[in-house]
Amino acid sequence: MRILFLSRRFFPAISGMSVYALNLLRQLADAGHDVTMVSQYRGDPAGTKVYGGGPPPSVPGIRVIGRRSLGEEAFAEPGGADFERDVDDMVQTILAEHARKPFDILHAQYGYPNGWSVLLAAQRIGVPTVVSIQGGDGHWVGSCCETHRQAMLRVLQHADRLLIGCDSFAGEVVDRLGVARDRFTIVPGAVDTGRFHPPEGHVPGQAADPVRLFYHGRVDRRKGAVDFLDALAMLKADGVPFAATISGIGPDYDACVVRDAELGLGTHFAGYADYDAAPDLYREQDVFVSPTYAEGFSNTVLEAMASGLASVSCDAVGVRDCLRHEENGLLSQPGDVPALAANLRRIIQDAPLRGRLAGNALEECRRTYSWQAVGRQIMGIYEELRGTAPDTAFDAALPIAECRFRAAPHLL
Repeated sequence: MRILFLSRRFFPAISGMSVYALNLLRQLADAGHDVTMVSQYRGDPAGTKVYGGGPPPSVPGIRVIGRRSLGEEAFAEPGGADFERDVDDMVQTILAEHARKPFDILHAQYGYPNGWSVLLAAQRIGVPTVVSIQGGDGHWVGSCCETHRQAMLRVLQHADRLLIGCDSFAGEVVDRLGVARDRFTIVPGAVDTGRFHPPEGHVPGQAADPVRLFYHGRVDRRKGAVDFLDALAMLKADGVPFAATISGIGPDYDACVVRDAELGLGTHFAGYADYDAAPDLYREQDVFVSPTYAEGFSNTVLEAMASGLASVSCDAVGVRDCLRHEENGLLSQPGDVPALAANLRRIIQDAPLRGRLAGNALEECRRTYSWQAVGRQIMGIYEELRGTAPDTAFDAALPIAECRFRAAPHLL
């Protein structure tokens, strides 16, 4: 089967969606499919500093095409970021590749701008579309302006198949954008347990002195990075020992460094972490901390589970589907810093609890979140759609409205 996979900010940008895309591409290549990935990337200093950037690397068995998102990079120009320019670039790239060798399936990662781009391409070439709805699609894209609300609604109503990571996230999208729940097919997140696994001789709950707390991912207030530091300050005030590491970059990296210095915490800021280095980073830690406000489905939580770590997170969309309080993790409400600090205190001081949570999480991850099973499910969806006519009964013209995301680098 000939498949177009449309990504956005694939590696070297580090995000859970880069990881998801890479693992899916590997599954497709191993199954013998002919896959072309097109990925836009930030190449400007502002975008690269926030998200990481540069052309996507090669992926064995996959034709990779990098396209610089010049429209989004124009955020400092009059009118701000030109997302429409980037959409047009993606559409024209798909059409050119289809003319070279026709596609059977167009699969977009993110509803906007990628999902909108494959729908526009499908109107031209008559190929069915699959759209994976990711975190920002549900949490904020479409709440920002009428342009992006209309684009998201048309994608949600007219993509031939919508994939989403978990039931709680599907519920959020339904509630916020008013689409039917039966439009979504649940395809859970997954983790490569061959890469992410505990160190040799691992004993669940065993920890260094002091216990090592690990935040890994985008350094962003919405991911709870600032809350993590404020909770650490409470531990310090109570005399609870800890060693803390924040790994990654993001829009609030500088603010977190300043906050850490103000609080005198001594957190180690590891900066950008290549995906190949991530498994060893987890294996050097004891407890994973993700005080996130919402996820599509948390890849980093799965990586931590697979690595044998106990997790402290939040009862948030995209987390509660894989972590359950007191069973395989400790959860507090997003933004409740005292409750987060209390859970951190418990996980540091109670070794049997830490061992039980870590052991339960590791066993569940190995049993449930296999990339082989997820890859088979997605390929089955491709096969169902192959040769069918796409839904093209939508207006290709969007209203152009002012949008707060046109003014600064942002994960759209």
